[in-house]
Amino acid sequence: MCNTLTHEKEPLIKTVDLCKSFGESLVLDHISASIYEGEKVVIIGPSGSGKSTFLRCLNMLETPTEGSVFFEGEELTHASNLDGHRKKMGMVFQHFNLFPHLTVLKNITLAAVDARLHANRKQKAKLSKKQIVAEENEKAMTLLRRIGLENKANAYPATLSGGQKQRVAIVRSLAMDPKVMLFDEPTSALDPEMVGEVLSLMKELADEGMTMIVVTHEMRFARNVSTRVLFMNEGKIEEDGTPQQIFDAPQSPALQSFLSKVL
Repeated sequence: MCNTLTHEKEPLIKTVDLCKSFGESLVLDHISASIYEGEKVVIIGPSGSGKSTFLRCLNMLETPTEGSVFFEGEELTHASNLDGHRKKMGMVFQHFNLFPHLTVLKNITLAAVDARLHANRKQKAKLSKKQIVAEENEKAMTLLRRIGLENKANAYPATLSGGQKQRVAIVRSLAMDPKVMLFDEPTSALDPEMVGEVLSLMKELADEGMTMIVVTHEMRFARNVSTRVLFMNEGKIEEDGTPQQIFDAPQSPALQSFLSKVL
């Protein structure tokens, strides 16, 4: 495994000997990795190599069988405030996961309003629910303007295209002001003509400095946008390096074989 990248700061996310099994099947095999603030890490590899499971373990949507996950220095496997950490980790899935019975605006604001009401109660603050909802609606409208969907605020997800749904799912995560965005194959369920609009938004976020971890089959995005690429194979990170190292000078036969099929 190659990795010539060096850092002086503590990692934002770190895994130590991370393992995940489903029954007799070992999906993640002792993965130790660090993700630093500001990095754009793209995870590539063949189907079944553990990419999505690894991503889901980072915010404990999957509970590791062994090993540890640290976020901002705190071990999530034993965290008393797991929900608080998850709010700082935006997650975008393949299939959007929008609530069909809620408008686009309500989809975006629901979690943010709930989080602020909870914080309000803990801090005994005097902001009313009406004030909080108004502020979050204004923030959501700003995000919708950014992606050109301001006119869809009161529409329901069923009326949106796949690309529109995924962009709404992304800004829903942004409404929580996350420290890091996790993307699990965000374009794999989209028609080809809709892929570009989602990748364009993701590139904008990368250019603005958002820390991102992206599982994807979009090799052009991996090469052009990432600062670092992880190649996973059979539950392990087999190579870890810059896009130039991974794509122009692959070391392992498995990576060479994989790239020969996807490039």
